[in-house]
Amino acid sequence: MRRRRAGQGLVEFALLLPVLLLIIMGIIDFGRAIYAFNSVSNAAREGARTAIVDQRTRTATGAYLAAEEAANQATALGLSPTDPAQVLVTFPDPDNNCPTVAIGCLVSVRVQYQFTAITPIIGRIIGPFTVGSTTVLPIEATQSGSTP
Repeated sequence: MRRRRAGQGLVEFALLLPVLLLIIMGIIDFGRAIYAFNSVSNAAREGARTAIVDQRTRTATGAYLAAEEAANQATALGLSPTDPAQVLVTFPDPDNNCPTVAIGCLVSVRVQYQFTAITPIIGRIIGPFTVGSTTVLPIEATQSGSTP
C-alpha cells in the first residue's frame, strides 16, 4: 500500500521558490544594466552629433546644447545636463593643437550613470557601478558667438 505524500510537493516548492525568485530578479537586473548601457551609449552619440554642429550654451541652465541633448536622450535614467559627473562636453583645448573651436577639431561627449541593482542580495554582491560611454567626433560647423 502507498503512503500519502501530500505535503512533499509543497515543501520542495517552498525550498526552491527563493532560489527561483533570485534567478528571475537577477535576469531583470541584468536586463536593466544592458538597457542603461545602451541608453548611455545612445546619449553620448546624440550629444556628440549635436556638438559637432552647434557649440552654443543655453542661458537658462548654462549647459551646452549637446549636454542637454544627451540628457534628453537618456530620459529614463534621469541624467542632469549641468552635472559634469553625468554629462561632460569637452571642446578643443590648447594642448590638442586646437586653441579655438574650429572645423576638424575634436569634441568629446562623456555620459556616465551610476547603476544600482534593485534586488537587495544582488545589489550587495555587485554593488553600485558606473556605466559610461564617450563619443569623440570632429567639429563639422562652427556657430558664430559660440564660447566653449
